[in-house]
Amino acid sequence: MDQAEQLRNVIKAKNVRSISKARVITITSGKGGVGKSTVAVNLAIHLRKLGKKVIIFDADMGLANVEVMFGAIPKYNLSDMIYHGKKMKEIITQGPMEIGFISGGNGITGMNNLTKTQLGRLVNNLIELDELTDFILIDTGAGIANNVMEFVLASPEVLLVLTPEPSSLTDSYSLIKALYGNPGFVRGDTNIEVVVNRTTSPEDGQVVYAKLNSVISKFLQGEVHYFGTVPRDSLLERSVREQKIVSLSSPNSRSAQAFGRLARSLTDGEPVIEPERLGIRQMFFNIFK
Repeated sequence: MDQAEQLRNVIKAKNVRSISKARVITITSGKGGVGKSTVAVNLAIHLRKLGKKVIIFDADMGLANVEVMFGAIPKYNLSDMIYHGKKMKEIITQGPMEIGFISGGNGITGMNNLTKTQLGRLVNNLIELDELTDFILIDTGAGIANNVMEFVLASPEVLLVLTPEPSSLTDSYSLIKALYGNPGFVRGDTNIEVVVNRTTSPEDGQVVYAKLNSVISKFLQGEVHYFGTVPRDSLLERSVREQKIVSLSSPNSRSAQAFGRLARSLTDGEPVIEPERLGIRQMFFNIFK
């Protein structure tokens, strides 16, 4: 019996109700250094300002950008929950404005070898996580590493962050090409939206998006959707150097206002919860599949 079948049986055995409160969004990029974690953290800040409860799940095992910007080192991570019996609330670190933060740690790499007991523990805690928050933002690594592809494949909503640099554009295309070439990818199940960071104008972002969507349409017969831009901003660059969050340190800056517009776009366009939506439980189920 594979992990997906075991997880399905555990969910059935626990008589888990299907409707989930949490909306899960995966934030990724084709290469590092384009501001992916900055987008995740600042979106979380503005979603909180809009009255939403937010938890960031850090699935980037190579870096600790969210930890640095939050100025908080997690005491426990996903591994401690799966293998050592910690509860979900114990592995959530509190960041600014009561934004929760979960470190994936090495728990991500070992998910395909879980016992039935460990799967049951995971399901119980994912049920709790779905009830604790309105949004779960998953900050992945960059590129086409296995853990990145697993989360992108499993997520119903993906924000793809890139910059106007040609290398960022080509790396983003490579990520989408790898995604389309994966046998587990089902077109129509994943909505990919593009965020262009460090633009000189709104038109600049539209041009970058149009180039990316054009090559995806021509060579992959697919499409991505335009979500918005974040302008190049000296205050944002300074906040990154100082390991601060621009939406808190410079809330009136051009970049902070742009993050606010992106957050409002997320809430204004919130989909109606479908009867069979399982939130982050569904996402982990898809990963095991």
